[in-house]
Amino acid sequence: MTTSANGNNTYRPDAIIVGAGIAGMQSALDLADQGLQVLLVEKDSSIGGHMISLAKVYPTLDCASCITAPKMSASAHHDNIRIMVNTEVRGIRSVRGSHFVKLFKKATYVNFDKCIGCRLCEYACDSEYPDPFEMGLGAKRAISVPFTNAIPQKAVLDPELCTTCGSCARVCPTDAIEYDQQSEEVEIETDAVVVASGFALNSLGVKSQYHALQNKNIMTALTMERLLAPHGPYGRVLRPSDGKVPSSVAFVLCAGSRDASIGVPYCSRVCCMYAIKQAMLLSGALPIADITIYYMDIRAFGKGYEQFYQNAKAMGINFVRGKVARIDPIEDGDLSLHVESTEEAENILQEHRHDLVVLAQGMVPEWNPSISTPVAVASDGFVATPSLTAPTSTSADGIFVAGVASGPKDIVDTIAEAGAAAMQVSRYLYQKRAAATPEYALGPALVG
Repeated sequence: MTTSANGNNTYRPDAIIVGAGIAGMQSALDLADQGLQVLLVEKDSSIGGHMISLAKVYPTLDCASCITAPKMSASAHHDNIRIMVNTEVRGIRSVRGSHFVKLFKKATYVNFDKCIGCRLCEYACDSEYPDPFEMGLGAKRAISVPFTNAIPQKAVLDPELCTTCGSCARVCPTDAIEYDQQSEEVEIETDAVVVASGFALNSLGVKSQYHALQNKNIMTALTMERLLAPHGPYGRVLRPSDGKVPSSVAFVLCAGSRDASIGVPYCSRVCCMYAIKQAMLLSGALPIADITIYYMDIRAFGKGYEQFYQNAKAMGINFVRGKVARIDPIEDGDLSLHVESTEEAENILQEHRHDLVVLAQGMVPEWNPSISTPVAVASDGFVATPSLTAPTSTSADGIFVAGVASGPKDIVDTIAEAGAAAMQVSRYLYQKRAAATPEYALGPALVG
């Protein structure tokens, strides 16, 4: 039996989107605007993906939230879109042209139908822990709304951090706290699936010679995004270890990509440009800081990207071509970078001192669908796309892919591919239904 997101067996969407980042939301909106019913599934407590946490986007330096938040709102309020957050896809089985998606809905211990997002429970809670949205730089409570502009604006309780003091339940004006709430597994039937599961960054410790896990002043690019964001944890750029305003910042490109020894031989495509973007934003936030980018090659391949790179050099940002072999902690929390220069015939081995280092980690798949679904993955772990002329098609009929789930790409390409996936789904559904119901070919509205 197919069980719906509401616990009954009547809901059967036309398509299920796995992942509610910018790709998933764009595909969902494009399909919903065509009158199709869409279920948008997200494993986190809010839709928006990585993009909602960014400061700005390149090369225009537009506000990332100003682009993402309207799409989040449109997805949440569209009549043809339903959203399931805190939900993981446990498997997909295909039977006679239909796909049965097994979903595991994690308990939030809050009744979303009753919760009004007033955050009184959050204010009453005394249990604090590092905020994952702020990359551990801020604090949040054991029960809280995920972040300021999260959608849905519903509180979620973490049972591992809860002390069961009962403060949240006592102050909740709608009695939404449910300590006995259980996780549940449901299976929903659909005609098409779009995998838009996005990416993760490989670990800071993937190269032990950088000592990144032992030093708070070595961070990922996503952490730097939060420092640069106007609504970030500190409201300004500060060094995490001691709150010092950094005076010398280094970006190490290809720190987690283009290296077969760590299992990521491919280029992650976005690192050069986001490092240049962050360096330009830092130059504005810290006008007297020395900012250096260590690179192997600058890959500025998109529209306006080369000019963006030239603008950064004109602003005084230092570009050093070379490979950072080792990073050592030194006195005062500073860092010593040992660099093998590829620009100079002499003085090849160099040592530079910085007080903050940003590593450009590699993009790796967030989810491996081949374990529990009929979708195959390529040698790099991303979803395989067998057809050159249909880049959103997968090895499974009726299952499509969008965004970084099929390989590293920037936001512009991700949105374009999400739209292409939506059109592939629409075309697939039309052909399938027209074959089953010849009258459907005359127009879906005529057959309901």
